[in-house]
Amino acid sequence: MNNNRFLVTYQITGDEVDALARAQIICFEQTVEVSEELINSDFIREQIVGQLIEFKTITEQCFNVTISYAIDTTAFEITQLLNVIFGNTSIKTHIKVVNIQFPSTLLDYFSGPRFGVQGLREKVQITHKPLLCTALKPMGKSATELATLAYQFALGGVDIIKDDHGLTNQSFCPYEERVKACVAAVAKANDKTGKNCIYVPNITAPVTEIEKRVTYAKRQGAGGLLVAPGLTGFDTMRAIAESEFIDLPLISHPALLGSMVTSQTNGFAHSVLFATLQRLAGADATIYPNYGGRFGFSREECDAIATACSAPLGNYPAIFPTPGGGMTLDKVPDMQQLYGENVIFLIGGALYAHSPDLVENVRYFLNLVGRT
Repeated sequence: MNNNRFLVTYQITGDEVDALARAQIICFEQTVEVSEELINSDFIREQIVGQLIEFKTITEQCFNVTISYAIDTTAFEITQLLNVIFGNTSIKTHIKVVNIQFPSTLLDYFSGPRFGVQGLREKVQITHKPLLCTALKPMGKSATELATLAYQFALGGVDIIKDDHGLTNQSFCPYEERVKACVAAVAKANDKTGKNCIYVPNITAPVTEIEKRVTYAKRQGAGGLLVAPGLTGFDTMRAIAESEFIDLPLISHPALLGSMVTSQTNGFAHSVLFATLQRLAGADATIYPNYGGRFGFSREECDAIATACSAPLGNYPAIFPTPGGGMTLDKVPDMQQLYGENVIFLIGGALYAHSPDLVENVRYFLNLVGRT
């Protein structure tokens, strides 16, 4: 058995006596799931049970506790790793995962992001300044109508055009028809502009359909893939990222993950869910709601996500923070000040609403970020 361990820091809300008791319970709940008195094996007690290594007071009613777990308890599978981190304990109240520290001996079992910031920049051939992404919408338009939008956006110079996450395989816009039309539209625009805009279809789907949709997108010439790990599972994204055949950048969408971060006392810290775990599972860019938008994330929470996207994590490359969700063009200067150059700005509604001319709208936005 490997002697290496990984660390999880939990924030526990309550009085000190209760918090310490909860911390000790987590050690058993997340591993052996029986009480201490039922363990009669030194090996299980010393190697398998989580070990409480730090108990730190944050406020009178808030404590950070760090527990170490043997990496062998994860079976070196993301599904079981997440289970050890927060499986049963996620059902309890007043406990939140605020940090995870992985040794390289565990990270090496997973490939992590295939492209990361540098690889995705090479894909779109933009070496510096923020990248610009937009979404095809609204649901209800036909494949032909969405392809027309894609052509206009690409002609304007947008870097990444993704499906809106609600577009899958509806009768009014079948998946294969949409992908084929949008790939062709973007290629046509690239021929005119000399740029390398990519179209990123949404492959979030039932498990029996994902491989078929990914394969179709790859063969049609899609430039990347959009996946919502909250709907498909993080390990699905990991499997796609590791596929040598697929070999496409992955953009992660936060659908269904919101309730894991919106409580102050439960769930995950924003940086853990939208950065650390995304990199572990192979995302090259992670979408999340920007501060000041319609979803209520704070500037500090967004800053923490962006910082964790490039923080040291084994040999994994940095990935792109991709703030979106009700962003407006007048906020771009402040956003650039926060995020710097290595960011993808996801502008949807504001790019449509700026004027009826989508080509000029894109050019206006590119000028805002210093890309003329």
